[in-house]
Amino acid sequence: MGQFSDAVIDVAGSFRRKREDTGGLLTGEDPSVFVASDPLRMFIIQLGVILLLTQLLGLFLRRIKQPKVIAEVLGGILLGPTAFGRIPGFTQHIFPSNASSYLSLVANIGLCLFLFLVGMEIDGAIVKRNYKTSTVIALAGMAVPFGLGAALSVPLYHTFIASTVKYTNFMLFTGVAYSITAFPVLCRILTELKLLDTNVGIIVLSAGVGNDVVGWILLALSVALVNAGSGLTALWILLVCLAWALFLMLVMRHVMYWLARRTGSIDNGPTVFFMTVTFLVMFGSAFFTDIIGVQAIFGAFLAGLIIPREGGLCISLTEKLEDMVQIIFLPLYFTISGLNTNLGLLNDGITWGYTIAIIVLSFSGKFGGCVLAAKALRFSWREAGAIGSFMSCKGLVELIVLNVGLSSGILTQRVFSMFVLEALVLTFMTTPLVNKFYPPSMRTRVSHGGHQVGVKPPPSPTEVDENVSSGSLMKAETTRSTPSEKWTSSGEEPKTRFTVILDKIEHVPGMMSLMQLIQPPSATSEDADKDKRKSLRMKRPQPLQRASNVSVDALRLIELSDRTSAVMRSSNADTLINTDPLLNIFSTFGDLSGVSVSSSLAIVTYDDLTSSVVEHAQRHRSQLVLIPWLPPQHSTEHGGMTVTSGDGAETAPASPRLATAYMSNPFETLFRGSGSNSNQSPSALHSHFVRSIFVSAQTDVALYIDRHHPGESNLPMLNSQQHIFMPFFGGPDDRLALDFVVQLCAHPRVTATVVRVTRKAFDELEHVDSMGKPQVAHLGDERPNEATVHTTTAFPDTVYGAHTTQTRMQSETADNVTWSRYASYEQDDTPLSTALSRIEFSEIRTPTPLHTVVEYATNITNSASERRCRPMIVVGRSRRLAVENHHSELRKLMEEYGSFGSEVKKTVGDVAAALMATGCKASIVDLQAANVAQD
Repeated sequence: MGQFSDAVIDVAGSFRRKREDTGGLLTGEDPSVFVASDPLRMFIIQLGVILLLTQLLGLFLRRIKQPKVIAEVLGGILLGPTAFGRIPGFTQHIFPSNASSYLSLVANIGLCLFLFLVGMEIDGAIVKRNYKTSTVIALAGMAVPFGLGAALSVPLYHTFIASTVKYTNFMLFTGVAYSITAFPVLCRILTELKLLDTNVGIIVLSAGVGNDVVGWILLALSVALVNAGSGLTALWILLVCLAWALFLMLVMRHVMYWLARRTGSIDNGPTVFFMTVTFLVMFGSAFFTDIIGVQAIFGAFLAGLIIPREGGLCISLTEKLEDMVQIIFLPLYFTISGLNTNLGLLNDGITWGYTIAIIVLSFSGKFGGCVLAAKALRFSWREAGAIGSFMSCKGLVELIVLNVGLSSGILTQRVFSMFVLEALVLTFMTTPLVNKFYPPSMRTRVSHGGHQVGVKPPPSPTEVDENVSSGSLMKAETTRSTPSEKWTSSGEEPKTRFTVILDKIEHVPGMMSLMQLIQPPSATSEDADKDKRKSLRMKRPQPLQRASNVSVDALRLIELSDRTSAVMRSSNADTLINTDPLLNIFSTFGDLSGVSVSSSLAIVTYDDLTSSVVEHAQRHRSQLVLIPWLPPQHSTEHGGMTVTSGDGAETAPASPRLATAYMSNPFETLFRGSGSNSNQSPSALHSHFVRSIFVSAQTDVALYIDRHHPGESNLPMLNSQQHIFMPFFGGPDDRLALDFVVQLCAHPRVTATVVRVTRKAFDELEHVDSMGKPQVAHLGDERPNEATVHTTTAFPDTVYGAHTTQTRMQSETADNVTWSRYASYEQDDTPLSTALSRIEFSEIRTPTPLHTVVEYATNITNSASERRCRPMIVVGRSRRLAVENHHSELRKLMEEYGSFGSEVKKTVGDVAAALMATGCKASIVDLQAANVAQD
C-alpha cells in the first residue's frame, strides 16, 4: 500500500492511545514535547519554523531572479541533518521521529492538491498548435538523458545500492529523474522573463507539457514495477491504471463539463457544489491509484487533466486553492525532503566524483539533446541554447520522483542527497543560462511582444512615417502639404498614434472622454453641415465618418504575482485578450466613435510594468502615451477628510475651506504621507510607476487626472462643449502642452484660453493684471527671467540635458517661436487656422505666478460651468529645464491651503501640484516631452 494510505493508518492508530493529563505551560510543561493524542501544538511549531525560514530565503533568492522552489528546497535541507540538525536537541524538539507521520500526512495531502493544480495547468491546446516541433524536442530531451542516466546507473548501483534492490528498478528511477522537466517551474521562469510570446517560449511550453505527461507515465510505470511481486502483477497494475486514465478522460471529463455547465460554473465561476464534486473526484482518483499500487499523486494529476478549460474555470479553481497549497503544504513537503537529505554524507572523493558526474551528465543529456533537436529544426544557435537551458530545469518535479524512490526503498539517503543537489544546481542555472543565450535584443516574438499579446490589430494608418523627431512626433511626408498646413511649432503634423494604459475599470470613462476629444473631425464643420443637409434631402442616413488617421492602442496591464493562477493567465493571454472587460469596453467605444482601437495585454511583474509600457510604445511607434489617474476614495476621519502635514502626519482640516479643498484633491489619499514607510504603501508604489514612465519613456507622456464624477454634472459627455485652460511658462513640456491644446481645438466643440505667465518683481511692474478676463494676446521684447531650476534626487526624474546658458537660450528661443507662431497666426482657410480661432491668447506678468494661475483656473472653471461647458486644464510637468522656479511659492500655497506628501509634487510638477492642492475641480492633463537626452 502507498505512502499516503500508510500515513492515514498511522495517524488514525495514534488517536487510540490514552491522552495524558496536562496542565499546560503554566504548570511548567515543555510545549515542544510531542503528545501523540494532541499533535496540533507540535504541528504549529513545525509550520512556523518552516514558513519563517523559507520566506526569508525567498526574499533573497527573489532578488537574483530565482524561483521560489529553490528557497523551499534549501529551507528543507537547512532544517535537516545537513545544518540545523547538527544543533544538539534541535531535531528531537522540532522534528521528533514519532511526529513525522502527522507531518507526512499533511504534506502528502498538499502534494496531491499540488499535482491536481499541475494537471489543470497543462493545456492540451498548446501541444496541438505546435505538436510537430515540440514533439521532436520533447523526445530528444527525454531519450538522450534517459540513456545517460541508465548508463550512469550501472556504477552507481554497484557502489551505493544494496543487492536487495533490483537493478532494473534503480535504473528506471535514475532514467526518469534524468529525463524529467519541471513544468510548473518552467512556466514561472518563462513568465518572469517575458518569453511566453516568443518562438522559444512557445516551443518550450509545448515541449514541457509533453515531457511532463510522459514523465508521470514513466513514474507510474516505475512504481508499478517496484510494488509488483512479479512481472504479471506489474502488467495488471499498468492495465488497470491505463483503464482508469481512459475512464477519466473519456467519461468523467464529459461528466465534469456537463456539471460545470449545469451549475453555471463556466460562466460565473465554480459553485460550492461543483467544487465539492471536484474534490471528491480528485481524492477518489488519488485513492484508487494508491490502492492499485501506483502513487496517489498520479491519480490527483489525472483528475486535474479532466477539469474543463472553458470560461477560465481552471484559473478560478486554482485561485481558490493555490494560496493554501503554495504557502503551507508545499513547504512542508520540501521540508520532509530536506530532512531526508544529508549533504554531510557527501564526505569523500568518490561520492563527490559521482555527484559531479550526475550533475554533468544530467545537464549534458537534457541540454545537448534539446539543442541538437532544435538546431535540426532550423532554430538559431542562441534559440537552441535557450531551449536546452529551459528543458534542463528540474525543480520540484524531480524532487517528487526522488522522494517516491526513497520511500520505495530504491534510493539510499546518500544517493538521494546526491540527486537533490543535482536538481538544485540545474534549477539554479536555468535563468542565468537563458539570459546568456537569449538576451532581450535577440528575442523573436510572434505577437506584439514583451509578453504582450495583441490579437486584434488595427487597420494600418495611411501615410505612416518611420522617422521620429526629437519631440517624438512622427513627421508626415506628403508632397501636397504647404507650410500653412503644418500644425505644430516645428512644422509637424498633429499626433495620430496613441497608447492608452488601462489597469482599472474606473480609468475607462476618463480615457473615453479624452480620446473622444483627440479624434479630429474628418471634415470642416461647413462640409459636415453640407453633407448632413444633403443626406436629409436624399432621405439617406449620414454614415459615420471614421478618422482613419487616428489609431489608439489600448494596453491592458495586469501585475504578475507569485500565484499559479497568474502564470496560467499569462500562458492563456491569447484567450484573455478577447474576454477582458476593459479592453472590450474600450474597443466598443472605438467602434462607436470611429477611432481605430487595437488591444494589447501585458502580464508582467511590478518591476517590469514600466519597461513593458516603454517597449510597447516604441514598438507601436506611439506619439503619446496616456496614463489615466482617478481620484481615490477619501477617508471618513475628521468629518470625511484627512489632511497630511508636511512631515507626513495626518491632522484634521483647520477650516471648512481647507476641508473643501482637500475633498476635491485627487492625490490626498493616494499620496498620504512622505515618511519612511510611505515608500512601501500602494500609493507610493503607484507613484513610482508613473514617475518611472516619465523618466524612461522615449516618447511624449500625458498623465490624465480625471476629476469627473458621475452624478456631479448633468452635461452629456458626448456632445457637450469643452473649454481648456493652459498656463504657458515655457520649456519643452509647456511647448508640448501648447501643441496638444492646439490639436484638441481642432475639434469643433473645444475652445481654449492660453495665458503666457512671466514672473516679474513688484518694482518692475507698472500694472499687475488682475485675475479677470484675459487680455488680448500681444508680443513684447521681454523674456522670462533666468531662474534657477528646482530639481530632485530622491527618484530619477526627467533629464533633458545640462541647464547651461546655451540650452537656456535655445529653450527661450523655442518658446518665443512657438508663442509667436500661434498667438500671431494670420487667419486663413486652413485647418490650423480654424483650430487657432477657437483659442484666446493673452500674456500676464506677475510676481506670484502660481497664485495667478490658480485664480485664473478658478475663474475659468466657474465660467465654464455657467456656460455649461466641461472645464479641463492642460499643463507641462516641467520637472527639469523649467523656466520658472516655483518652489517657494508652492510652499506658501501649501501653508495657506494645507500640505500633502511630497509624492504629488515629484510626480506631477509644481504647477499641477498647486492646482490640486487648492482644490481645482477641472480635470488635469499633465504632459512631458520625450526624454530624448537619454538615448
